[in-house]
Amino acid sequence: MTTLDKIANLAKRRGFIFQDSEIYGGMSGFWDYGPLGLALKNNIKKSWWKRFVDSRSDIYPVETTTIMNPKIWIASGHTKEFSDLLVECKKCHKRFRADHLKNQRCPECLAETTEARRFNTMFKTFVGPVENETSLAYLRPENAQGIFVNFKNIIDSYHPKFPFGIAQAGKVFRNEINPSNFIFRAREYELMEFEYFIEESEWEKWFEYWLKQTHSWLESIGLEKSKIKDAEIPEKERAHYSKRTVDIHYEFPFGFDELCAVAYRGNYDLKNHSEKSKADLSYFDEKSKKRFIPHVIEPTFGADRLAMAILSQSYQEDEINGEKRIFLKLPPFLSPIKIAVFPLLANKENLVKKAQSVYESLRIFFPMMFDDAGNIGKRYRRQDEIGTPWCITIDFQTLEDETVTVRDRDTLKQERIKIQELKKYFENLLGI
Repeated sequence: MTTLDKIANLAKRRGFIFQDSEIYGGMSGFWDYGPLGLALKNNIKKSWWKRFVDSRSDIYPVETTTIMNPKIWIASGHTKEFSDLLVECKKCHKRFRADHLKNQRCPECLAETTEARRFNTMFKTFVGPVENETSLAYLRPENAQGIFVNFKNIIDSYHPKFPFGIAQAGKVFRNEINPSNFIFRAREYELMEFEYFIEESEWEKWFEYWLKQTHSWLESIGLEKSKIKDAEIPEKERAHYSKRTVDIHYEFPFGFDELCAVAYRGNYDLKNHSEKSKADLSYFDEKSKKRFIPHVIEPTFGADRLAMAILSQSYQEDEINGEKRIFLKLPPFLSPIKIAVFPLLANKENLVKKAQSVYESLRIFFPMMFDDAGNIGKRYRRQDEIGTPWCITIDFQTLEDETVTVRDRDTLKQERIKIQELKKYFENLLGI
């Protein structure tokens, strides 16, 4: 079993991620998040939001709709350019992305494939009761266009000083030819991105600034620097709007691949939307007394790929007393559950009541779990697998001196802590 398979199995077994529509056989490229997976992804998103939005005075957040006026996608070039090269196997008739094949051979049966053709990856839908060309619409393949068409609204409402950015996090949809590698390449996923509006003459300075900030944040959430590398995208491979793009790759179990990116989009989007909509999408700088259409640096982050990177790096196996142990070495601030509370014995009412009392006293301060199923060893293994950093055990000594055992997930060390000191103890460990 590959490491990727082990991670996917653990994710399902412990309630992180499930195959969408599983009872009906599933649907390729779509995934559901369980309680723990949702908590993990939300913790990643909160960290991103805090770093790039809440801690800055020059970033303005928006939330725009998934379905927008289709004229937007015509103006942005997506209806013509947002495509992948598709090939079909001449023998088994399965279809693949041409750029993912070696020697243009089918990876399933090794037969020859057809000539590549363009396949637009936007999902189509219809708005209203009539399904025809006039009601055709698209599910958004990126968050950026919702930001660009609200540029004027932010200018008029907030009068931001230049340079500034507009941020958005939300679901996007791309009709991938071959969804693959668990949640890495899916057809529905979440992007976190912002457009940072600048003067053209300063694009290189801001590009390097945001590239550095991106690396800094990735390291802050615990991703190892040695597993991250930059990939400069050649002009022929860049998106139609990009003048420079650096993909930031992470070493997943299947190899290095894109985790996030920084792109210089020029003034392509604002210029096109201004021309097509006839709206004035220029910016007047009071300081320089100049009016111009801003250029844009765009850092983009995939929330699902980040969750997969964190799971990949955190997955660990070791051996305790001859028994294999699987655990997720999650950074505590990202762990879905920070603390678990156990009674030593589930059939001793006095221990159970005391454990419940400790649990209730702390759960308003920390994400916690009460667990009395199975023996103490099984409970430890269960919490290790979901990445809980600390476990509190209430035993008979607790009833005598109001101390509990706190066990560390990574070191397995245990220490006695007074119940009244637990809140401060964990706040210190979590740095809050």
